[in-house]
Amino acid sequence: MSTSPASDALLGPADIRELAAVLGVRPTKQRGQNFVIDANTVRRIVRTAGVRPDDVVVEVGPGLGSLTLALLEVADRVTAVEIDDVLASALPATITARMPRRAERFALVHSDAMQVTELPGPVPTALVANLPYNVAVPVLLHMLEMFPSIERTLVMVQSEVADRLAAGPGSKVYGVPSVKANWYAEVKRAGAIGRNVFWPAPNVDSGLVSLVRRAEPIRTTASRREVFAVVDAAFAQRRKTLRAALAGWAGSAALAEAALVAAGVSPQARGEALSVEEFAAIAEHKQIDEDKDEDSE
Repeated sequence: MSTSPASDALLGPADIRELAAVLGVRPTKQRGQNFVIDANTVRRIVRTAGVRPDDVVVEVGPGLGSLTLALLEVADRVTAVEIDDVLASALPATITARMPRRAERFALVHSDAMQVTELPGPVPTALVANLPYNVAVPVLLHMLEMFPSIERTLVMVQSEVADRLAAGPGSKVYGVPSVKANWYAEVKRAGAIGRNVFWPAPNVDSGLVSLVRRAEPIRTTASRREVFAVVDAAFAQRRKTLRAALAGWAGSAALAEAALVAAGVSPQARGEALSVEEFAAIAEHKQIDEDKDEDSE
């Protein structure tokens, strides 16, 4: 592929199809692949993400490089994490051909994002990604856990997933993804993306979700793992009251009720009504009860 001036460096529909044909690539449903073919859309994503010239951006699932190139136009550095062998091997050459002056600012990690625990170069300050639909939530939560230096995140996900991530207590779609994302960040919807900007066009709409890392972590003596265990238990049987839903987690319905009362939460409430802070309080009080049991032995 010939070198292009910066203004023409981004990939359009013809470029994407040409690249895919040369590489013998067909997007697979197994990996939830839908490539963005519209330059205006990737520039909009970068703009909405608030990417700055001093940012070190990590991108998950760069595919053929549409968003990667748009990020490199603005950010100081971009590190892309790609699991696909063919796509990973081709991406550095695409960056060098389309944006040679920025190529040294690009790094590739050929790996499953769920297995990534460190990245080359400076620590990332932002995460911007078009996440594969089938692994969007676990990948997002994993990256937020592994890289506390990530201050701002903007992900493009299935619209239904975007609604769940950004939902607040009391919403019908509020659940495990909502609470766990809110443990790390302030979460909100940041726009919608039409189907026609993808190849192949998906059968679902897409949405942008913005996550801004909490300036102060949630105050609790319980660990993230302990809080998430409560969340998982509460929503595993979301139609049940918390007294019943948390019985297995606490050891009995009576112990669950004791933890709930101590945390200031009604035993008759349901998980969908609770904030992340209230889940943390419940976890904290079970921890206290366990500490008391140990002290009495």
